[in-house]
This record gives sequence, C-alpha cells and structure tokens, in this order.
Amino acid sequence: MLEVDQLDHLRGSGQPLIVEYGDYECPYSRAAYREIEQAEKAAPLRFVFRHFPLQEIHPHALAASAAAEAAALQGRFWEMHDRLFHGQKALEDHDLLAYAGEVGLDIGRFQDDSGGQAVLARIRRDVESGIASGEVRGTPALFVNGQVHRGSYDAAALLEAIAS
Repeated sequence: MLEVDQLDHLRGSGQPLIVEYGDYECPYSRAAYREIEQAEKAAPLRFVFRHFPLQEIHPHALAASAAAEAAALQGRFWEMHDRLFHGQKALEDHDLLAYAGEVGLDIGRFQDDSGGQAVLARIRRDVESGIASGEVRGTPALFVNGQVHRGSYDAAALLEAIAS
C-alpha cells in the first residue's frame, strides 16, 4: 500500500487519490498528465506527482525534475509542473530558465536551487520510494488509492478505478 506524506506535492481535496511517478521528458507521462487533468475536472480527487526521471533514455529528465523542485522552493511547483509538460520537447537549460521566468520565479535563486543538494535529495527520495514499492519500473506508474493501477490511464479508466 503506497502512503502519501507531508513532503509530497499534492493538489486537490477529494478523497480518492492518484499518485503518479513520472518523467517530464517521457511522452507517456505527458499523456497521463493530460488524462489526470481531465479526471480532476470530472471528479474531486487528490493528485500527487513524484519524480522518476529515466535518465538513461531521457537526457533532460533529471534537469526538468530539478527545475520543478527548485520552483517548489519558491511555492510554484504546480505551475512549473504544468509548464514542463506543455514544453516537453524543449527542456534544455535555457528553456528551463525561460520557464522559470514565465512562472514568476526569482531566476538567481532558481539557478542556485536547481543544482543544490536539497533539490537532488528530494528527487532521489521520490525515485527511492518508487523502487521500494516494487511496482515502479518505468513511467508513468500510477497508484489509485494506494494500489498500483495496471489498467489504461485514460480519464475514464482512472475515474472507474477511483470509484471501485
């Protein structure tokens, strides 16, 4: 059973819970992102995103996760999260800096934080929790109400899983 804690990035206030282990450079994570957004519009639910950058196949994934965590330190995780998925094909360092400006971050602080130990430790914590679950082997990996979700991740399937 997957547990959520106070360190998780959580949005929403419904009782059902979806946890995604995702990679900002993974096209399947982006597809899940879009479907989860649709599910959130259709029903009150809580959503947690955890980092699982697949660095072997996505060379920009770790930097994108670091950008999201650096934004979190300025209270803008979800804004950066959304921006990263919308700009998934542009994740070079200069793109990440531009996104930081777009979401209203202090750029100097963002640059310092994105390479800092606190940010990297936070990402490592997510990766390690995914590995420890025994269920996260790639992205996206979804859990619904604490249980691994092996079905489709389209909005209808997620809403059905939440209801069951």
